[in-house]
Amino acid sequence: MATEARQTASNTTPPNSRWGAIDRWFEITQRGSTFGREIRGGLVTFFAMAYIVALNPLIIGTAPDGAGNLLGGLPYQDAAGQVIGANVSHAITLVAGATALIAGLATIAMGVIGRYPLGIATGLGLNALLAFTIAPQMTWPQAMGLVVIEGLVIALLVLTGFRTAVFRAVPPSMRAAISVGLGLFIAFAGLVDSGVIRKPEGSVPVQLGIDGSLTGWPMLVFAIGLFVVAILHVRKVKGALLLSIVIATVIAVIIQAAAHLPAQSDQHPTGWALNVPTIGHLVSVPDLSLIGQVSVFGAFGEGIHRFLPLVMLIFALILSDFFDTMGTVVGVGAEGNLLDDNGNPPHLGPVLMVDALSATAGGIGSVSSNTAYIESAAGVGEGARTGLASVVTGLGFLLAMFFAPLATIVPSEAAAPVLVFVGFLMMSQVTKINWADVEIGLPAFLTIILMPFTYSITTGIGAGFLMMVILKLVRGKAREIHPLLYGIAVAFLIYFLQGLIMKLVS
Repeated sequence: MATEARQTASNTTPPNSRWGAIDRWFEITQRGSTFGREIRGGLVTFFAMAYIVALNPLIIGTAPDGAGNLLGGLPYQDAAGQVIGANVSHAITLVAGATALIAGLATIAMGVIGRYPLGIATGLGLNALLAFTIAPQMTWPQAMGLVVIEGLVIALLVLTGFRTAVFRAVPPSMRAAISVGLGLFIAFAGLVDSGVIRKPEGSVPVQLGIDGSLTGWPMLVFAIGLFVVAILHVRKVKGALLLSIVIATVIAVIIQAAAHLPAQSDQHPTGWALNVPTIGHLVSVPDLSLIGQVSVFGAFGEGIHRFLPLVMLIFALILSDFFDTMGTVVGVGAEGNLLDDNGNPPHLGPVLMVDALSATAGGIGSVSSNTAYIESAAGVGEGARTGLASVVTGLGFLLAMFFAPLATIVPSEAAAPVLVFVGFLMMSQVTKINWADVEIGLPAFLTIILMPFTYSITTGIGAGFLMMVILKLVRGKAREIHPLLYGIAVAFLIYFLQGLIMKLVS
């Protein structure tokens, strides 16, 4: 723990004031924070995560299920095979409102119950798996039913103590590697989301901007944002990360008002990457009719031959959610100096339970599994240390249901510089890894590089665990590995080979 900071922090809240109970519950003073820092940190996390309100509908709101229907039940195509634009727009609107609602409630629960500065929302990667792999094999309500089952299974693992035991069994070197890997992951995600790094046509996997050049007004917004956050940070300006987002967003709105840039596409590569910073109607009443459109066991009613494939799909969801969360909790805790001497965060059980139930809530809300967001590290970088910041973030999502234009006005080019800067801050954990020892260094290295290179937190953690176990076994040090990690290594082996397994049993 950051004991020194806590001991020297002054109690800014009188013991008998009405704010004293809030201070004690969230442990604000105990963790060396203040109400102001928590509010700023919560706002920074919200703005860093707000893109999901616009992005999740574009992923699951535009994908038809096996019956050819969109979320909400309307058909994707007409009799002539043409996409029905009005139906797609309707589905997008439904998903946007439900995404904000579930994210808001889950994040507030994380703040009040878990008392940890984590934002919760629909998991990227998990929603793509649902939209492009699971839903085409069944109906949308059935697919959401699998998400509900996934969350309940993880909740059961928390109740039995298994998830907590696995968390505590991870060696310190792997915890440090996970934090560094997440730093690179979040920086890479920011660079990709802003368009600074792109996938070009041809043999080169990625490149800088367009043909190796940062072209277009949005790239100027990103550059200004990065310089502003760096300058404000070295000048020790309070609220540096939040101020940089606000300043970059104001510049983006001015540029958009003058230049009228479109969204980024093949025809307009210099457009805005995700959100177009324009202000239209400020208030709208959300349609929440998607809530409860779920068939928990419907997918299992189609015959015994479907049982194993469905179990494998649920297994993939569980493993991704299970270890994405572990990595995020460790990374955020390390950034905020919240971990104890054994590398464990405070209130671990409640944190993991809220995360598990958030996955179930995502299924019930028809928005895909909800999970902890590594973008929370942006708020922690701003000073957030407690669950009060999560309450602020959650309230932001609830307001976003009614003020969608304000939630989506921040373009990714304005938020991405903060993610890149937080990635830099998280790199400090790399010094805690003994690179001279191959048994420690190689698993850590695989964890660090595969997170950004495969764009998967789970893949990085899995590869690191497998290599760690294998090296210990071949060197006769099997007793140095916690017994639980052997089971986890086997689970990851199945995870990596699930495509082959499905071909063999089909």
